[in-house]
Amino acid sequence: MSVDLSTVYLSLELRNPIVASSGPLTGNLASLQRLEEAGVGAVVLPSLFEEQIVHDQLEVERLYEFHADANAESLDFFPELNDQYSTPNAYLQRLEDAKRRLSIPVIASLNGASDGGWIDYARQIESAGADALELNLYFVPTDPEMSSADVEQRYVDLVAKVRDSIQIPLAVKIGAQFSALPHFAGQLALAGADGLVLFNRYLEPDIDLDRLHIKPELVFSQPFESRASLRWIAILRDQLPTVSLAATSGVHSSETAAKLLLVGADAVMMTCALITHGPGFVTKVVAELADWMVEKEYDSVGQLRGSMSRDNTPDASALERANYVQTLAEFTSRHVV
Repeated sequence: MSVDLSTVYLSLELRNPIVASSGPLTGNLASLQRLEEAGVGAVVLPSLFEEQIVHDQLEVERLYEFHADANAESLDFFPELNDQYSTPNAYLQRLEDAKRRLSIPVIASLNGASDGGWIDYARQIESAGADALELNLYFVPTDPEMSSADVEQRYVDLVAKVRDSIQIPLAVKIGAQFSALPHFAGQLALAGADGLVLFNRYLEPDIDLDRLHIKPELVFSQPFESRASLRWIAILRDQLPTVSLAATSGVHSSETAAKLLLVGADAVMMTCALITHGPGFVTKVVAELADWMVEKEYDSVGQLRGSMSRDNTPDASALERANYVQTLAEFTSRHVV
């Protein structure tokens, strides 16, 4: 028995739901090609960060203003800048190269929290041939005068501005720290998001006790982290039927991929597992997913997707609070003598 692993994500036809998400492997053309050969459904390029764009803009301004007032004709002597040495332009070149070499969808990524100059780069990314754009939103509110509604509106306004600037599909990658996620997700959809990626893993600060300074710490995801995505995709699937939903963080196996598809994910993104095991790990995950579907008599991803969403599961309360006390009691009885 053969199964149909194809899925639609951001209106893009994917041969299977396994997507190589933004990371070191998707920033290198050779590894991108290995990922395609291994069977991945699509790739998301590493993010172009707002800070990189701002840095390049400031460097250009600094160059043109240095001693510019020393002579009225001084600006005439500055040479034209070579785009290939600009980080954002290097990103666009890598995108163009990927589109020329790959036959699977190539999704670009922008990471930031303000509109700034990267609205223009969203247009340039579209012109460079990206099949879709993932907007990776990362903002840490520290102002006590800024309410949660203010934070959400900041995100919604940014999504609307990017949506107005491009025609290609737009996904929004967010964190899980929103107090009313279904409402916020709906607002992002109304602002023009074609898809949501759940959830962003933010770098957390740590302290170097020898040097006494704060440093960000990059730690690989763990399988249990997929449970946050599982819960919220199950809840959002029926509320946002026309919005693509992708799961990320903690996806290390075909079993996790199957669970996320069951609750309603259109695509399942992997990064850390691919870094750990290499691009060829995709082949194993796809094959195991197909074998499991055959065992459970699913004909297609379309058939199983969302079959255990909140509206379709026999015990929707398990996604909320109802089993909380019971679970704690069972855990205590097993582990406490």
